[in-house]
Amino acid sequence: MENKMTKVSLVYISLSGNTESFVRRLTDYLLEQHPSLEVEKIHIKDLVKERQPFFEMDNPFIAFLPTYLEGGNGVDNGDVEILTTDVGDFIAYGQNASKCLGVIGSGNRNFNNQYCLTAKQYSERFGFPVLADFEMRGMLGDIKKVAGIIEELYHIEKNENQ
Repeated sequence: MENKMTKVSLVYISLSGNTESFVRRLTDYLLEQHPSLEVEKIHIKDLVKERQPFFEMDNPFIAFLPTYLEGGNGVDNGDVEILTTDVGDFIAYGQNASKCLGVIGSGNRNFNNQYCLTAKQYSERFGFPVLADFEMRGMLGDIKKVAGIIEELYHIEKNENQ
């Protein structure tokens, strides 16, 4: 049992709806398993759209990053990130990079070397790990895997009925 309220922070951007769907289903799953958990979801697209200034996170967080790249094959060309640069700006803001526990990448496996390339680039740029990846909207197995990673990183005890 968790004695104190644990706050899990999820920072993401979703343009096609896939990442948002995954974060929503992950949140539902975590709250079902841990009713006393607090889950903070920060959609970077909303901050940018509403022209809200970036802010320093007060809690460790996990970033969810879909892959949108400019054409090419992701090896010798076409590895220029597009559309998700606001997430990089948010992570680079203040001390946020030091509070990021890692990144979870998503994409389409059909894109071969470009699959989750943006997450790998952020990992290299900021020095935090790629914790997991999922394709498109992710499956229940992906949600359970990521929930397990979150439980470990935030030191959340697993329920006996899991």
